[in-house]
Amino acid sequence: IEDMCHELSKTGSCYIFIDDFHLLTDSRASAFLCMLARRLSGNVHLIVAGRNQFLSSADILCLGGKVYQIGVEQLRLNRKELAVYVKRCGIKLSEKQTETLFYSSEGWFSAVYLNLQIFLERGVLPDGASDIYAAFTRAMIEPLSAKQREFLAVMGIADEFSAEMAVFVTEDEEVRAMVKILTEQNAFVKCLADGVTFRFHHMMKECANRVFAALDEEKQAFYLNRFGLWYEQHSQYLHAMDVYRRSKNYDAFLRVVKNDAGILLASLNAQEVMNVLAECPVSILKAHPLAILVLMRSMFNWRLIPKMMELKVLLMEVVEENAALSDEERGNLLGECDLIMSFLCYNDIGAMSQLHRRASSQMSRPAISIQNNGGWTFGSPSVLMMFYRGPGQLESELAQMDECMPHYYKITCGHGQGAEKIMRAEAAFVQGRFADAQIELERAYAQIEGNGQENMALCCDFLAWRLALAKEMKPHCSLERRRTELLRHHNAAWLNIWSGISAYYYALLGESEKIPPIFGEHRLSDINMLAPGRPMMLLIENQVYLAQENYAKVIGRSDGQLSICEGMHYRLVALHIRIQTAAAYEAMGKWQEAEQMLTQAILEAETDYLMLPFVENYRYLKKLLLRCQKQESLFVRYLIQMGEMYEMRRECLRKEAHRPEVLAVLTDKEYEMVLLINQHQTNREIAEKMFLSEGSVKQYVKQIYSKLQIEGDTRTKRKQLLQLLEENS
Repeated sequence: IEDMCHELSKTGSCYIFIDDFHLLTDSRASAFLCMLARRLSGNVHLIVAGRNQFLSSADILCLGGKVYQIGVEQLRLNRKELAVYVKRCGIKLSEKQTETLFYSSEGWFSAVYLNLQIFLERGVLPDGASDIYAAFTRAMIEPLSAKQREFLAVMGIADEFSAEMAVFVTEDEEVRAMVKILTEQNAFVKCLADGVTFRFHHMMKECANRVFAALDEEKQAFYLNRFGLWYEQHSQYLHAMDVYRRSKNYDAFLRVVKNDAGILLASLNAQEVMNVLAECPVSILKAHPLAILVLMRSMFNWRLIPKMMELKVLLMEVVEENAALSDEERGNLLGECDLIMSFLCYNDIGAMSQLHRRASSQMSRPAISIQNNGGWTFGSPSVLMMFYRGPGQLESELAQMDECMPHYYKITCGHGQGAEKIMRAEAAFVQGRFADAQIELERAYAQIEGNGQENMALCCDFLAWRLALAKEMKPHCSLERRRTELLRHHNAAWLNIWSGISAYYYALLGESEKIPPIFGEHRLSDINMLAPGRPMMLLIENQVYLAQENYAKVIGRSDGQLSICEGMHYRLVALHIRIQTAAAYEAMGKWQEAEQMLTQAILEAETDYLMLPFVENYRYLKKLLLRCQKQESLFVRYLIQMGEMYEMRRECLRKEAHRPEVLAVLTDKEYEMVLLINQHQTNREIAEKMFLSEGSVKQYVKQIYSKLQIEGDTRTKRKQLLQLLEENS
């Protein structure tokens, strides 16, 4: 060291670069470099590159200002930096291509560099078939020991894993240390913020999967089944089904299907499940009659009725042929089959209930194929939209729900509890009976509190947020808080319902920028929706199109949507679509078509006084309603009155976020009144618009002046109020 320092001090600026330092495994090598660094003169710079961290904390402390560490984070670009880097390379990528590059490379320079090299050579970014992965494998995986290579290949199956999971899957306690070493020495295996969970970089995961595919089939099956068992024991049923399918362990796959009861299975693509059933031997399927029941219900959800009936035939064969079944279990299977078959009478409440009662008479236990923590509305945020079948039937349908649901609850341990109360609350709401709606809504919330049925809580939320636009009330739970709670359940169907609720609320409010991307960017085709709930989601998307002023889209979709509603007896959904289409025609100056569509909607709605679908779209329909040939009817007059009141409330809520702090002491109703005063409305005009007496208006105004500490005579007070608004606008 002394000789080196003496000789190097005589030179000018000198840079010593040592690459691949990780290949020097003897600890004396790093000790030598640390000692050298402390003695080198200022003209000499020592640069050391390696894959692992070779300096201890003590070394770093001793070197102090003589060391500068370039860690993994300095070798990674964020989205903005990546876009700048690509531009500096003289490469033009679209926004979508840049996003794809960031996803595949995660911003790591080495991965970005390899991707861009392929792009320059071939004009496209590499896909799964590209030889970029072969190069990556040679550089990052092949230099490792055989045991490390196999470990990486195996754990690449998981999206995320813990050391505990790695030990369970490999049945090797030594892998704990291996996880630590690979994380420290390899930026492509990352420990997440919780300090427990690890994740592979996308390119590393892809390469690991290729190495796994090269293992012999017996090894692959062993590891896949160990993964399946881990996921199954931790109720991660989708992951369990996936790996059991890959290992062709159909017994285990069907066991998980039964345990899941179709809850998470519903989020899969129907064809994926059909493919598994095509591969599964019939003898194995017959050994799992409860899984057959779950699959029958899932086939109904996907509208694959012929397959549902095929599975029923298989179940009947099991009941007849399996001598090991007790009479009691035969009764349970037949009863549960009746329960599943009742869905073929979907939204005919009486017909469904007959089968529910027959099922109850045969069963000695609650249903296994339907769990009370699963979805009840097939992804719809509304119960009333599911069960309202036609004009003049509303009261009888409400009575039928009250009578029938207890029988269903009995055999399903309360699945869908609160549905009849939610439906009654929604009925009161659409008829404009807001106080009754709020009372029934509170009863529904009370009934479902703490029972884990998030689907029903979301239906309550859908009504609560619509109600909050019509009258002064505060929903139980903010939209953001509800979403945070739902994320803990890892249930995509519930998050989709939440997105629908948020999208509908913000579309009605006129705040398009707050609509969740799945609706705002119209990506519904990217998600798996159950057929019975799909029309409701499309209705919500229509409302978003209206808010975005994409009127032609609403008109273009309406015929197909109305046809579906006709087939499913969704008369309330059809009413919404007709109203939305009338609004779109009106906005595009197609007045004759608009009037024709609206007239038909009014004829459908006035028998049961279904007003709110019109009121929620009043801002689009106002002129149309005023010139409509049926405007002389009492129903239309009520629509116009309620529409005016609704619009005033909506505008008040829109301005609420911008309400001057000085007016924070006012109630919502008082603030509405202040806005009307600001429009120079007289007390009489305010009374007419707010459906109050002139005397009540005077009392409200008096309270407003008192709260804002405005004094003087009537004329002076109003002048002071207007000045206060101007100063704080």
